Amino acid sequence: MIANVLVGLVALIHLYIVYLEMVLWDTPRGHQAFKLTPEFASASKVLAANQGLSNGFLAAGLIWGLYLGAAGFQIKVFFLLCVAIAGLYGAATVGRKILYIQTVPAAVALVAVWLGA
Repeated sequence: MIANVLVGLVALIHLYIVYLEMVLWDTPRGHQAFKLTPEFASASKVLAANQGLSNGFLAAGLIWGLYLGAAGFQIKVFFLLCVAIAGLYGAATVGRKILYIQTVPAAVALVAVWLGA
């Protein structure tokens, strides 16, 4: 039960990231969230939407795993690993904040999924 709540939380975080990257990127809220200048946000809007779509697939995979219940164990593990690895890469290449927003929640959920198995 706790594992599924944590997996759901990771999925919700990624749905919010999708919204930020695909809808709010070129707005004051997007500028603030990602520390962007309006010029850079405008120039990179299409790239951000692509990035947002990728985060949407991560969220969809986690939701799929939750939908499958106990049979979704491997799906949840796979997508949580993808989220954690993407977060590690983002933390190394963009900023440490991504480690706390993406990798840590995914790692905690992953441990909970494994302990609940």
